Amino acid sequence: MRIQIICVGKLKEKYLVQGTAEYLKRLGSYAKVIIEEVPDEKAPEVLSEAEMVQVKEREGERILGKISADTHVVALAIDGKEKSSEQFAAGIDGLMTYGKSKIAFVIGGSLGLSDAVLTRTDEKISFGRMTLPHQLMRLVLLEQVYRAFRIMRGEPYHK
Repeated sequence: MRIQIICVGKLKEKYLVQGTAEYLKRLGSYAKVIIEEVPDEKAPEVLSEAEMVQVKEREGERILGKISADTHVVALAIDGKEKSSEQFAAGIDGLMTYGKSKIAFVIGGSLGLSDAVLTRTDEKISFGRMTLPHQLMRLVLLEQVYRAFRIMRGEPYHK
């Protein structure tokens, strides 16, 4: 299984870099996990609605450039479906069972994802209704992917 995590922006905080590295190391025995960072669009602090759309579209073009046609795409979005860890694991297991060997999780920038990216997604999931920084979301996602593999294999970790 190949899992691609496509993120807008680079991690800067040391604790997030370390946490990400730890979960990538742990996941190595379960799947090939690749993090692909696309540059965030530079923009002023205050934007008009039209400028926000432009920023998301530019970031979206970069995201879409990283996704192959045979990849199952999961967008992380506040309005996505909330799942338990068990449901999340079952979803990944189901994709593997039915021949999907490539999954891409997409984490947008601070303004979210463009309509073009959302149109390309096969599903949208949410980790809750609270807004989390997109850099932190990367670490949370990696932890949940790791937990999913532990659940699928019946290994201790998940409580």
